[in-house]
Amino acid sequence: MRIIKFFLIIILFYSCQVDKNSLASFQSLSDSIKFKYAPDKRVAIYNVSFKNEDDVLVLEGETDNPLAIEELKKGLSTKGVKFKDSVSILPDLTVGVHKYALANNSAANLRGKGKHSAELVTQVILGTELKVLKNDGSFSLVQTPEKYIAWVDNGGIAFFTENEFNNWKESELLIYTKNIGNSYQDTSFTIILTDMVLGGKVKLVEELATSFRVQFPDGRIGFVKKDEVESYAKWLSLLKPSKELIESYAKSFLGSPYLWGGTSTKAMDCSGFVKTVYLMNGFVTPRDASQQILNGEIVDENLKLEGLEKGDLMFFGTKATEDKKQRVTHVGIWLGNGNQEFIHSSKRVRLNSMNPTSDIYDSWCGEHYLGSRRYLDVENKELIKL
Repeated sequence: MRIIKFFLIIILFYSCQVDKNSLASFQSLSDSIKFKYAPDKRVAIYNVSFKNEDDVLVLEGETDNPLAIEELKKGLSTKGVKFKDSVSILPDLTVGVHKYALANNSAANLRGKGKHSAELVTQVILGTELKVLKNDGSFSLVQTPEKYIAWVDNGGIAFFTENEFNNWKESELLIYTKNIGNSYQDTSFTIILTDMVLGGKVKLVEELATSFRVQFPDGRIGFVKKDEVESYAKWLSLLKPSKELIESYAKSFLGSPYLWGGTSTKAMDCSGFVKTVYLMNGFVTPRDASQQILNGEIVDENLKLEGLEKGDLMFFGTKATEDKKQRVTHVGIWLGNGNQEFIHSSKRVRLNSMNPTSDIYDSWCGEHYLGSRRYLDVENKELIKL
């Protein structure tokens, strides 16, 4: 009897070992799929785990890409694995029919988690189109035009069905063209309805003598001064991105305070500054500096500040070593102007130089320069044209 018990224990031990090895194999398959479909968690979601339940492999978690799960299931089936798919595909059921949203404040705050105390990771300005992935009642997980995924408080956005969303996009919109201003509750401009920032969009309702009656995404009606907005369609048709226009917009933000996660003219971080400048030149760029460096055309490969043109993006950070990868932590815009000038948001939006003899030389940037990229007149799928 003791011998039988001994062998049963041995069999149970080895079966557990096989089970652990199998789970490790499944996880390896899942990791390879995650690397393929969601290598950057800022722009794609693939969080899948496994558990063994009555000899059935249960897949749990969530993803925004059905193809990823289909590939995982196909791989498991090929291995002859019996499994149950409990992975949630985003948008999930909490979203309902309201799968779209528009930013409803001058700048809606997007955070790393669904709570006000969480890190501010980015902002979207009034009228920015969003995909809604989850909704917990107070916060929603949304995806921006540049595919950035983060949580926004529901008070900062207005929800739309697909038909409502398409109707809004097809309506006549106005774009706010001043850096900072207001919309009003009356045509005499005495009572403020809400603040406005450069690039914000509202729907035109009626043209009046000195103002436009406009509608906000949540249905509020207000008035904006005629000389502070333009027809969005007309503005876009006449827009000609150029080195000079980039410099003009960049310098118009001089003195604007630095804000981690900021992307509006009220306050911005380094990559948010670049993003805003290029938005007003007709481009939606990747959000973070570490993403921006992966796009565009490589210039100044030898890091000698050669071949740079006004408007090129300059990247800074920690260079790669044998033990660590390169780490991009800062970005600015090259201006040149005979003094190796660049403009960036650091403490505030300011001008500095890469020339050590200049009064505005920035030693940290000079010592941590990683290279530059050109976005103007370059075809790149991650640089979205408006």
